Amino acid sequence: MLSLVVFLPVLAAIVLAAMPRIADAAARWIWLVVTLLDLALVVGLWLAYRDPGAGSLAFEEQLPWIPNVGSSYHLGLDGLSLPLVALTALIFVVCAVFALRDTDRPRSQAALFLFLQTSSLGVFAAQDLILFFVFFDLSIVGMYFVIAGWGHGRASRSALKFFLYTFLGSLVLLVGFIGLYLGSAAKTFDMALLAASPPFADDPVIGGLVLAAVFIGLAIKTPTFPFHTWLPPAHTDAPAIGSVVLASIMLKMGTYGFVRIAMPMLPDAWRDWAWLIVVIGIISVLYGALVALAQTDVKRMIAYTSVNHMGYVIVAVGAAGVVSDSAAQAREVAITGAVVQMVSHGLITGALFLLAGVLYDRKGSYDINSYGGLAAPAPRYAAFFGVAAFASLGLPGFSGFIAEFQIFAGSIGPVPWTVLALPGILITAALFLRALQRILTGETRGLSRGFRDLDRREILAIAPLLLLAVVIGVVPRFLLNVIEPAASVVVDLVSR
Repeated sequence: MLSLVVFLPVLAAIVLAAMPRIADAAARWIWLVVTLLDLALVVGLWLAYRDPGAGSLAFEEQLPWIPNVGSSYHLGLDGLSLPLVALTALIFVVCAVFALRDTDRPRSQAALFLFLQTSSLGVFAAQDLILFFVFFDLSIVGMYFVIAGWGHGRASRSALKFFLYTFLGSLVLLVGFIGLYLGSAAKTFDMALLAASPPFADDPVIGGLVLAAVFIGLAIKTPTFPFHTWLPPAHTDAPAIGSVVLASIMLKMGTYGFVRIAMPMLPDAWRDWAWLIVVIGIISVLYGALVALAQTDVKRMIAYTSVNHMGYVIVAVGAAGVVSDSAAQAREVAITGAVVQMVSHGLITGALFLLAGVLYDRKGSYDINSYGGLAAPAPRYAAFFGVAAFASLGLPGFSGFIAEFQIFAGSIGPVPWTVLALPGILITAALFLRALQRILTGETRGLSRGFRDLDRREILAIAPLLLLAVVIGVVPRFLLNVIEPAASVVVDLVSR
């Protein structure tokens, strides 16, 4: 069942690529139907999911693959990965809906996004480091072609920078994976075995070096300060749905790697360097918010808020590495908040990038100062943009509040100076309120004149993301029930 969820999209992509006679309209609808079917399968997995317990996986599949190096085709889900698999399935449905009227090579676009969906699902389902790395790298290749092929502005340059920067990160990550393999007693790439018997327990120096390689490789993908410079141009020049996949899904591959790989497999090194990880997280929170505040390009502004929001995740996972018997429960809350933040950011920022894409589709500009009074000609757009902005700044009643509250509630106990990251929330509020005032309020002027409001297709794409952000913000228990047992396992593993 899990293999079907992962590979169904790429099988459809192969059909689309191999049959050039498929009409453009048919290709778009095939894309949508396949993503809906995959989402239905994931919903079935969610409904059937039961916590597998420490050291176990749900829906596990394992077959020999490269046995001479201890690598297998190993898939499985737990409370860390299932929410991200569900988020991935939803995001690709949203992209397919939003692209229904695209006329630029729709068959190729559909095939490429279906390929990208499989590579993204594979990252979160993989339970073998080599399999994880294969999917991780394939996602980079897929996004390179999305930006280069369907982007605008300096798309070729931005795609090349994205590819070189993130591919370099993946090579560093591979070095770390090889280090884990060489340090393991069983000489394996199996994640469960490596977490059960962590390498380098008696060698903090080598363990620290391996952690550095793993951390840098994942931090580039997240991205966190100072490895973030590829992100703004990639977002600015990517098509709207490309930015959505990049922000909502691909950034989470880095943060997911911290809780899936770095923390449980290198617990001693993680504890030794937890203070530095917290510092990096705090800098990312403040830097991302301050630089976003300085932007006049709405897409670059949203891109920098991703550095800010992912910084909260880094703060949480770093604080969870500060071992204290009195703060064990708080550290579990921090990890739970980090995973909720991954989901929340994917929903809210995905909606924001779609709304930014509407601006560019209508008027060909992301410049905040070129708009004004947009609420008058486009009240539906104004309402959606307002809801998304307030959700992103962490207003109660939205998923962002649930995530950030848990992150700080769980981090301040073991690491009191994580309060230094709190101004990031205030700065984020200021930048979104300023953007709302400049774009939506006042006299209708500039590019706002004659602006066509959101159509049914755009509403159908954006509304589910914001609706789910509200549902999680009001009744989060259905999500927390899945995440909390897995968060407890991570804290136990890193505390050994």
